[in-house]
Amino acid sequence: MDSDIRPLYINGQWRTTDETDTIINPWDGAPAGRLFRGNAAEMEDAIAAAYGAREPFRALTDAARGEAQDKIHGGLSDRAEEIAQTITLESGKPIRDARAEVARAVHTFQIAAEEARRFGQGEQIPLDRTETSKGRIGITRRFPCGVVGAITPFNFPLNLVAHKVAPALAVGAPVVLKPAHQTPLTALLLAEVIADAGLPSGAFNVVHTEPALGERLALDPRIAALSFTGSAKIGWELKAKANRKRVTLELGGNAATIVHEDTDLSAAVPKCVASAFAYAGQICISTQRILIHRPIFEEFTQQFLTQSRGLLLGDPRLDATNLGPIINEAGGLRILEWVREALDGGARLLLGDIAPADPRRIAPIVLTDTNPEMKVEREEIFGPVATLTPYDDFEEALDKVNASDYGLQTGVYTNDIHRIYRAFERLEVGGVIAGDTPSYRVDHMPYGGVKGSGFGREGVRYAMDEMSELRLLALNLSK
Repeated sequence: MDSDIRPLYINGQWRTTDETDTIINPWDGAPAGRLFRGNAAEMEDAIAAAYGAREPFRALTDAARGEAQDKIHGGLSDRAEEIAQTITLESGKPIRDARAEVARAVHTFQIAAEEARRFGQGEQIPLDRTETSKGRIGITRRFPCGVVGAITPFNFPLNLVAHKVAPALAVGAPVVLKPAHQTPLTALLLAEVIADAGLPSGAFNVVHTEPALGERLALDPRIAALSFTGSAKIGWELKAKANRKRVTLELGGNAATIVHEDTDLSAAVPKCVASAFAYAGQICISTQRILIHRPIFEEFTQQFLTQSRGLLLGDPRLDATNLGPIINEAGGLRILEWVREALDGGARLLLGDIAPADPRRIAPIVLTDTNPEMKVEREEIFGPVATLTPYDDFEEALDKVNASDYGLQTGVYTNDIHRIYRAFERLEVGGVIAGDTPSYRVDHMPYGGVKGSGFGREGVRYAMDEMSELRLLALNLSK
């Protein structure tokens, strides 16, 4: 076996196959690494291994699962720079952001270690609300649901994997992971760390394969829960095929930030710039739509444009780089096409080059005079594009946010607590972020969307609920 070709991880063993793939660095097209590609046989073996690991994994104590998570976050910490460099090479994420992602993944597994040790806790419920139940009590606790099928996207090849793997391992649910075909190398580095954590064989499996084969995780009856992060189209198609499975979908959106006149622009503008253009906008909760109170629209716009011009598009391996490449040429061409469609429909270009020499290398684009029917407003653009729209009344801004098929998170900048709470009550989103942008996320908070953005929640403890079953023991103590 060529030692430069990374094997798959199935049933506690490293697996080679007859086929290989070369992962391409999206910045310069150079090879980022090679690995073996699995097919139907490897996917079958992974599912069978995970199914067979259910009982030995369930039998571990909460303490043992917590200790395994400690070993995982310790291993990630020890190899943090290696993993960050791999993230940058295969995804094009600027190295500063890649290092931050590794730090977040370490924290995700730290949280999981704590939650694993609390997993066996339940509650006692008095059942004697009627005379016929005199002397009866109920005891509840949660049990692992079974095998978890996890499908993850390219944009966070470590931490979005961690948000599926860590809670599953914390409850004792074996995992079959199909990482994004563009960024599987990081997942295999995680597998190397997990291989040393002392879990039963089959508790964690990684199969790099063609995207279509991920459908097996929705169709196979041995998979009890499917956790998917990716495009809305594929996510809803998989849910339709998942039958009786538990399904968690995180499908992104066209997130908005509201900026009211009473906010401090010196705080709001830099956050909005970073939220719109970090990782070239390839984040589910990037700010795509910025709604600005009309009295401050011109001032906000000028500050926003000035700061956006100062961002550096360049080699993601360099510490100074703010924006790296779009993941592939097709994605870049789609982004530019949507922008041109908006301009043809009457939008104005305030900043940006809509005909770059390389469609993967797109500097920040800022539009105004857009309308809700344009794709740059209606759909998830997943690129470095922001639209600026004035509003006259706070209720109007809330209406504009809700006029979307998506509902993941919304940022709200205002110093009025009554407006903040009004937004909390009215906005049809999974999270309202006051005093910040929708990009804000910490790894223990509940995270997920409504409407076209999916359903179910991540955030370690909340994902553990999605991956476990509540069970009641009713005791009759009157006899």
